[in-house]
Amino acid sequence: MFFHLPFFTKFSLEIMNLASTNKFLALFLLSVLFQLPLLAQVGVGTEAPKDADQLFNGKKRALHKNWTYWEGPRIAAELPIKWEIVPDPVDKGETVSANDPSGAGGKYGAADIVTKKKYTDFRLHVEFLIKNEGGNSGVYLQNRYEIQILDGDSTTHGMAAIINEKAAPYEVYNGIGKWNAYDIKFRAARFDENGKLSEKAMTTIYFNGQKIHENVSIQKVWGGPNSGVDGGRDGGEGITNRPGGIKLQAEGHEVLFRNIWIERLKLEKADTDF
Repeated sequence: MFFHLPFFTKFSLEIMNLASTNKFLALFLLSVLFQLPLLAQVGVGTEAPKDADQLFNGKKRALHKNWTYWEGPRIAAELPIKWEIVPDPVDKGETVSANDPSGAGGKYGAADIVTKKKYTDFRLHVEFLIKNEGGNSGVYLQNRYEIQILDGDSTTHGMAAIINEKAAPYEVYNGIGKWNAYDIKFRAARFDENGKLSEKAMTTIYFNGQKIHENVSIQKVWGGPNSGVDGGRDGGEGITNRPGGIKLQAEGHEVLFRNIWIERLKLEKADTDF
């Protein structure tokens, strides 16, 4: 049995309260608790590890330092990035809105932003809030594989889906006007000495603290050349071994982002569970 840190902390406090009435029982329970294996903390508000890259912390400086427009075949936006820094509607602080005018009408690829740094294996945390019904965006792993953000859709093209491949339980979604979090562990595709694909990309994803995808192999890049790297190669199946950035999609919707961080990993085995 495994426990996430919030459970561990809460249970520890309960045991300390018990100590005032039954010290011996409290000591026994604490000894058991500290032998339990722990998993990484997940969910809204999860802080970045010390060695992680803080990709966005609500500040305009972080946006322009760490991100740029993805220059795909449909690019219509021009630097500087037009994604606006807006107040957090729920908590104190600031966020960034994906409602870039160049992406209006669902023109994905026209104003998407991507990290300047590129990644292979990693742990990623992204928090998002959809302001209006039908709000649409997406998180792209290595600028290839989309994890969907779409209010009102529970299909393989809907909320938290590995796009067009695996649907997610829609009830995990917190709903419009509330913060949601993806915690993602990703292992890039592997290639043999001849450059031939030998292992497909793999991911495990938590949505608002609940595991929704475990060790799922991602089959291809969907959406054609406008969707991301390798999207136009062999119908999206011509995956290359180039590292890629984290991309956020602009489709003309008020989808807000905050607290985005990434931790580089080196995953030798085909296992992304955490």
